[in-house]
This record gives sequence, C-alpha cells and structure tokens, in this order.
Amino acid sequence: MDFSYVAYGKDKKLVKGKLSATNQTAAAKLLNYGGYQVLSIKPISSFINLERLRNIFTQVNPKEVTMFSRQLALLLESGTDIVASLELLQGQVTNRTLRRVIGEVVADIRGGSSLSAALKKHPRVFPQMYSRAIAAGERGGNLEIVLRQMAEFIERRILTEKRIKNALTYPVIVAIVAVIVVALMVAFVLPTFTELYSSFGAEQPLATTIFLSISNWFIDYGLYVLIGLVVVVIAAVVYIKTPAGSYQWSKISLRLPVIGRILILSELSRACRTISLLFRVGLPIPEVLTMASQGTSNKVVSGALDEVRRELIRGQGLSKPMSGNPVFLPLMVQMAGVGEGTGNLDQTLTTVAESYEMEADDKTTAAVGLIQPIMTIAIGLVVAFIALSLVSAMYSMYGEISK
Repeated sequence: MDFSYVAYGKDKKLVKGKLSATNQTAAAKLLNYGGYQVLSIKPISSFINLERLRNIFTQVNPKEVTMFSRQLALLLESGTDIVASLELLQGQVTNRTLRRVIGEVVADIRGGSSLSAALKKHPRVFPQMYSRAIAAGERGGNLEIVLRQMAEFIERRILTEKRIKNALTYPVIVAIVAVIVVALMVAFVLPTFTELYSSFGAEQPLATTIFLSISNWFIDYGLYVLIGLVVVVIAAVVYIKTPAGSYQWSKISLRLPVIGRILILSELSRACRTISLLFRVGLPIPEVLTMASQGTSNKVVSGALDEVRRELIRGQGLSKPMSGNPVFLPLMVQMAGVGEGTGNLDQTLTTVAESYEMEADDKTTAAVGLIQPIMTIAIGLVVAFIALSLVSAMYSMYGEISK
C-alpha cells in the first residue's frame, strides 16, 4: 500500500514523498530507520490503483521463488544479515510483484516480525508450507539448509509438471489440427461439392449418403450441440467446485484406467516428498500431515491423510492407519513402517517418492505412446471415409456424364 509523508531530514530540511509499506506503522518505522522525523503520513487512495491491479494479474513464477531461496541461503551463509540480504535481492529481482513482496517483507522484519511471519502474509507467492518450513528453520538455526531444501522441492515439482505437459503437448496439437481440418472440409469443401453433385442428378453411393447425412446433421444442429456441450461443461465445472463434487471427481479420476494409476502415483510421490521435507526440518508429524493434506489437489488423498493424522494423534502411529486405507500403496506403507522403526522417515519416504515418480514417468510415456497411434488411426479412418465418399461420388458423376 502507498503512503504520502511529510518529514524532516537529517539536515533539518522539510521533505515530502511517497513510499510503499504494508501499513501506516510500518511506513513510519521505515522513515525513522532512514533517519527522518515524521510529521504526517497518510495512505494514498485512488479509485483505480494500477499498481494493485498489476500485482493481481502478475504471477510470480515458481522458478523465481527457487532462485530467491538459493540466493538468500548463499547470502546468509556468507554472513550477511537478513535485512541486507533481502534488500540486495530486491534490487536484482525483475518481477515487479516479487520485488514488491520482498520490500514488504523487509518492512515487516524491521518492524520486529520474523522472516516466516512476514512470508506468511503473501500466500500467493510463498505457500503456507514454505513459511512453515522457514519457521522451523528459524527455530532450529538451520535457515540456510531449509531454504536450499525448499528450492530443491520446488524444482522437483516444476520438473514433474513440465514432463507431464511436454508429454501431452503433441497429442493435444494433433487433435486440434485434426478437428480444424475436418471442420474446414465440412464448412467449405462439402457445400461446393454438394452443389456440383446435385447438378448432375447422379445416384449417391452409400458412403457419400452417410457422409452427407452426417455433415448436414452437424450443419443443422451443430450449434445446438455446441451450446449443449458448453452448458454441460459449465454445470460440471460448477459442481466440481463444490465440496461434494470435488470429492466425487477426485474419486472418479483415481479409478480411470491407466490415468488413475498415474494420478495416484503423482499424488503419493508429492505427499511423500512433502512429509520427508517437513519432517527433516523439524516440524511435528501431525503438522507435517496437515501440510501434506493441504498440498494435494485430490480430495480423496487429502481425506486419507487427514484420517491418518487423526489416528496418529490417537497413538496409532503412521504406517498402521495407512495400511487400513487402500489409497496408500503397499510400498509407501512398508517404507513408512521402516522409517518409523529406524527414525529415518525422511530418507525412506524420499526413496518412495523417487520410486513412484519413476513409475509415473514410465506409465505417462507409455500412455502417450499409446495415444499417438490411436489418434493417428482414428484421424486416418476419418480422412479415408471422407476420401471414399468424395471419390465414389466423383465416379458416379463420371458415369452420368458418359451416358
């Protein structure tokens, strides 16, 4: 938020200006820290705050958070204090939103706040798990290590999402191109061909009759079908946004053939890495499970982790309640039990996460490899049917011409 101020400088001259801070108290402390004696400070209000709108629509790339974490860890290890480190990073950051957030974090720390509490105020940039891990690092005196671990965690998540997107890019592009080509043929080629065919009065072959009937049906009712599909999609999205709908969709997605296995492996690997990281930095297991539950997008997995947390609080341990829930795969249950017995829960769950990630990658690659030939065959059949319809009709017209 922006403030206008009037103050005396060190040379006793009157100074007027503007500055950004989280609140009026923080703004006054910033000025006092700079050696100014504040006379008045007021928030700047405007009907349209362009800076605020820009911050809303400008996202902070997770890669920038990763780089910020690594650089901050390096500066702290070199002996630079936290405020000086953040100010140095603020001057190097190119993203306006992240630069503003770092400035507000600096202001909060100068006002007496801890780094984790200051980061917690910006959940769109630093998720709750990030701020909780930083808080554990502050308590344990290993903040630099925690920052590096969070950077590695975010990097692995980015890499996993990138692999999935890259794997699905080719099939999606092929599907879009195929739909566009067929739509252009139906919209432009077919009407011209139909007029030419009708002018000769030739007998229609069966393939041509079927093709023309399907095309005419889509021309007559295609708009209504499109509107109906849009309504159904919107209704489905609205329902999925509700708690009951979100749970049902999560349940259905995990039961899908091929895709369901990939989804459960991805969710469990993410949960294992979250538990491993937060356990390593020193958070208590119940709080770790809460963070892991909040970090998953699948409501079934989230509910299963919540149930494990409740049983853990009752004294049932970690692996025993997992074994009674089919959501948790056998390897995760077994390795959780080994980790509990040896005290190396973070290492065993990291091993599980790596195993599940490898299996998910293999199954994703296999699924994409299966999708590509299926799409090629489907597109080939459609093109062959269209070509057969047109060619058979042309031969029929030639027969009429030769009579």
